[in-house]
Amino acid sequence: MDLTQQTCVPCRGGIDPIEPSPARELLASTPGWELLDDATKIRRDFKLADFAATLAFVNKVGDLAEAEGHHPDITFGWGYCSVLFYTHKIKGLHQNDFIMAAKVNDIAEAG
Repeated sequence: MDLTQQTCVPCRGGIDPIEPSPARELLASTPGWELLDDATKIRRDFKLADFAATLAFVNKVGDLAEAEGHHPDITFGWGYCSVLFYTHKIKGLHQNDFIMAAKVNDIAEAG
């Protein structure tokens, strides 16, 4: 199933994070994202037209995060935004991180 058609399920801990090999496979479904820190985090940097466009994008990502109950670390400024996902409870990657990355890609593509 397409990641964008899935919803995040609460992760309460007590499970292992996704291993690097399956993480690389899931990464193929999220173009533009990169694995970081021994495949425990994913990040994508976005270029936008100006500060207003960046803030609008960040707000859309924030709305998505609230709706899904899965929140990224976001840094942004004039014309740029970096979004970082990992699941804090398991100190690594969960399927939720890739679901959110795919949905953030949709937001970026919609402009």
